[in-house]
Amino acid sequence: MKLHYFQRYHTKENVATANTMLLLSRLYHYSTTKFFQFLKSEYFLDAFEPEIVFRLQEKNLDSVPDATITQESFKIVIETKLSDWFYEEQLVNHIKSFGDAKHKVLITIAPEFMKQDKRNLIEKKIRENKENGSSPMIHINTTFEELTNAIQDVIDDRDYEMKEVLDDYLEYCYNDGLISGADSWKYMRMQLAGATFAFNMSENLYYDKSERKFRAHDYLGLYLKKSVRAIGKISARITAVETENGMVYEAEYGALTKERKEAILRAIADSTKYGYDLKTVKHRYFFVEKFYEMDFKKITPRPPMGARVFDLQQILGRNEMPEVSQIAKMLSEKTWE
Repeated sequence: MKLHYFQRYHTKENVATANTMLLLSRLYHYSTTKFFQFLKSEYFLDAFEPEIVFRLQEKNLDSVPDATITQESFKIVIETKLSDWFYEEQLVNHIKSFGDAKHKVLITIAPEFMKQDKRNLIEKKIRENKENGSSPMIHINTTFEELTNAIQDVIDDRDYEMKEVLDDYLEYCYNDGLISGADSWKYMRMQLAGATFAFNMSENLYYDKSERKFRAHDYLGLYLKKSVRAIGKISARITAVETENGMVYEAEYGALTKERKEAILRAIADSTKYGYDLKTVKHRYFFVEKFYEMDFKKITPRPPMGARVFDLQQILGRNEMPEVSQIAKMLSEKTWE
């Protein structure tokens, strides 16, 4: 039975807040460097150095000490909602709650971005607060998905423990409707293919254990020998496992056809060559319309240790995705780290 880090089966906002704070806390305890990198790169935009700074021979007004260890004061106030139902009075009270902190950030998080008129109102209140003599304040409105993207950017393939925590948070967000699959059109999930690559290509399918969760994505990439070698658009996701009563199939997306059942049986037979147990262990089968070969090279030396999600909109600079064959050509002209 899989261990979950985050609470399930609740809909109250305090659960969403508690789970989000637990995620940030786990990141901090896992690596303070990555935590501060997350703050600087995504939220404070290099406005200051939140971590402790060690300096030698720092010149002060009347002295030059041998060394100093400093940390500028900062405070982050977080408000989460299950929709864009942020209340003006509540946020105004938050604006007044920062005290004497030098750097102040108000973060509002919901499944969707705040409407512009509401954001304008908050910015107006922040300006009024500054005019009353308070130090500058930043308001950052974000979504649960953007938050996970920001954390994903600061952890790498070898951060196994933190990746597991983040995956479980993503699963919680999907289960509770905090992240929708509406923008799946722009994501490609890269999977390690290895020995099964030829079979994956010939059958236009890939399989993985069903317990492994994932961000909603329309495209599947296959990694082999320092490059993503193929991409396909997902047409169906089907789980299958053999029971005492025979094979049990469940179509999560797309149709459960006779041809797809036969392809799953061929995958089960082929997997015995590599010592995999696809019969008694429930697996998820990703069917694509067609895998197109490409060469999307990884230029850093360390191989990836697991799946990775790419934002194709950001990589290709496109608001709409072209045909898969064209995506393959465009990615072949690019690299990743």
